[in-house]
Amino acid sequence: MATSVTDRFLRYVVIDTQSDAKSPTQPSTEKQKDLGRLLVEELHEIGISDAHLDEHGYVYATIPANTHKNNVPVICFCAHMDTAPDFSGTGVKPQIVRNYQGGDIRLPGDPSQIIRVADHPVLKDMTGHDIVTSDGTTLLGADDKAGIAEIMAAAEFFVNNPEVKHGAIRILFTTDEEIGRGVDKVDLTKLGADFGYTMDGSAAGTIEDESFSADAVEIAIRGVAIHPGYAYGKMENAVRIAGDIVARLPRDMAPETTKGRDGFIHPTGMSGVMEKAALSFIIRDFTEEGLKQKEALLESITRQVMENYPGSTYTFTVKEQYRNMKVVLDQRPEIVEYAVEAIRRAGMEPQRSSIRGGTDGSRLSFMGLPCANIFAGGHAFHSPLEFVSSQDMEKAVATIVELAKLWEERA
Repeated sequence: MATSVTDRFLRYVVIDTQSDAKSPTQPSTEKQKDLGRLLVEELHEIGISDAHLDEHGYVYATIPANTHKNNVPVICFCAHMDTAPDFSGTGVKPQIVRNYQGGDIRLPGDPSQIIRVADHPVLKDMTGHDIVTSDGTTLLGADDKAGIAEIMAAAEFFVNNPEVKHGAIRILFTTDEEIGRGVDKVDLTKLGADFGYTMDGSAAGTIEDESFSADAVEIAIRGVAIHPGYAYGKMENAVRIAGDIVARLPRDMAPETTKGRDGFIHPTGMSGVMEKAALSFIIRDFTEEGLKQKEALLESITRQVMENYPGSTYTFTVKEQYRNMKVVLDQRPEIVEYAVEAIRRAGMEPQRSSIRGGTDGSRLSFMGLPCANIFAGGHAFHSPLEFVSSQDMEKAVATIVELAKLWEERA
């Protein structure tokens, strides 16, 4: 008997797979391989013999084509195994609210954590659903173990239903997506796909063909250190300089004050002593031009602040993270059009939207594997209020199946 997508999901979320941006290794944490090993084992049990875990923690597998047509493109379905470092992913205790009948959901491990309908109006569409949450003391891990469970359940469906015709399907499970290194070591030649779909979106029915473009900025400040008792007219405290820079950031350009197509400047880290300090930022915008404008603004603020500290110096380093995948996907519109049709065939009204973030697909698109992003069904990612509906995960499985059928039919 086939394993339900929810049973798979419950099995995966209890494995701690948090990534760590401070670690230089790939994967950044060895524990991500714990999930990778389990997935390889399960893929072998399903009957997918080439499934394997490589040294970087990636899982590769192939569902062979079962059609007589030889011009069906090879599709990759991708999801990431790591969970975000933003909130604890250790000791996840999933709960199921069966046959949800409306109202706020109070989480048992920390009753102050409440999934409120007012904050998550999508709950109004989930009457009768089985909703999976954490107990409120950790995140759940639907981002992106829901995507993994859906791809695994679809793989089992294809193997058990050979009458459903499809081309070759490649499966890729990545590590370290949450820290921006998810596809650093992916071997696209070995993968051998023509294009792909990341199962890493949110609400049921959504397809995303556009992501933020993203850079990171590091500012290193060297101040003037001296004994505080004799500091008059001499000390230039690097911690104070860093604080002045953050204090001057425009309030209407922060993640908490922007939405839709607005980008932001977001300080993510600050450390220092009197002599030296470091500031970390992420910059996000949907256009390259908007990204550059925000970086120029940040550097201008830094320069203005430094004018008040003539004995101090700074360096300003920009590191490219990923770019808006729409640039690539617009050249292959059928990738998104077929996904829209598959969502419709799976019984939903498709919603096209833009990701206020990025996925492995953003980077893969620019590496030569155009990738759109399909819903995985989760909500309130990176927080203890994260939740996902079993029925929405089942719809995602149906979408994968319909998509593979569609590419075979139209080849």
